[in-house]
Amino acid sequence: MSEEFGHLPSLNALRTFEVVARHLNFRIAADELGVTQSAVAQQVRALEQHLGLRLFERQSRGLALTESGRSYSLSVRRAFELIADATQALRPAPLHLTISVTPTFASKWLIPRLPDFSRQHPQIDLRILASERLSSFHNDGVDMAVRYGCPPFGPGLHSELLLEQAIVAVVSPGLVQRFGAPGDLQVLARYPLLHDAHNLWPRFLDLLFPEALQATARNVRFNQTSLAIEAAVAGQGIALANRFFVARDIQAGRLIDPFGATLQDECGFYLLSPRRVRQQAPFAVVRDWLLGQTRGDR
Repeated sequence: MSEEFGHLPSLNALRTFEVVARHLNFRIAADELGVTQSAVAQQVRALEQHLGLRLFERQSRGLALTESGRSYSLSVRRAFELIADATQALRPAPLHLTISVTPTFASKWLIPRLPDFSRQHPQIDLRILASERLSSFHNDGVDMAVRYGCPPFGPGLHSELLLEQAIVAVVSPGLVQRFGAPGDLQVLARYPLLHDAHNLWPRFLDLLFPEALQATARNVRFNQTSLAIEAAVAGQGIALANRFFVARDIQAGRLIDPFGATLQDECGFYLLSPRRVRQQAPFAVVRDWLLGQTRGDR
């Protein structure tokens, strides 16, 4: 021990004392420290012998700090807090980035891919804000967003296409076995049509049956595409969705594409960001990863 600091007690004894002073209970202190009660008691006795005074009073109800012990515990706690702060200051600040996405994009595209991102970039704390509401980059602390639309999106925003809007119909194999393949309007009329907020069924029916009236038997409406997809998986009807959002369900056999037709749209899902944040390290990593994932899809 350096003479500059005098003859200090052992740090282990001081740590034990600080924990016991907080709990005033040897058993709880032992649980926190991961040692036995007898080891805790031995450390406290050794510290009291070193200081030449009593730090605790043994009472019938348990422990109580002496006046010296109370004053000493406050000083020791502040010393450990200073050590903790100094240690934390040496560690590099964690890299974090907040991305705002729609609930459907989050649940049907982003979340299944997150394990790959975490494996490649464990140093980045990716924070996902799922909302249909347009986010404020400044007020909401958002670094980037994924939204459906057509550029331009606004002054000062940079946009990059992630996924084109390519709409397909999906239905559960069990429902097709029950109602038959919906190859014509007569069979299609047996199926409930599952709508979302985009209301694309009129355009899709016009693509399939341009000369026919678009009269169907039943319609069920949802405010989010992900809900319509889950309803389709559950055998409740035929849904329309971006083919990238249902690719895994089709691959797993939970859904099938009964028509093999795709409705293209001039808009798409774009990565949006303020131009000023594009040079930050986490942004570049997340952007490149997102574009790499969607490049494989496209």
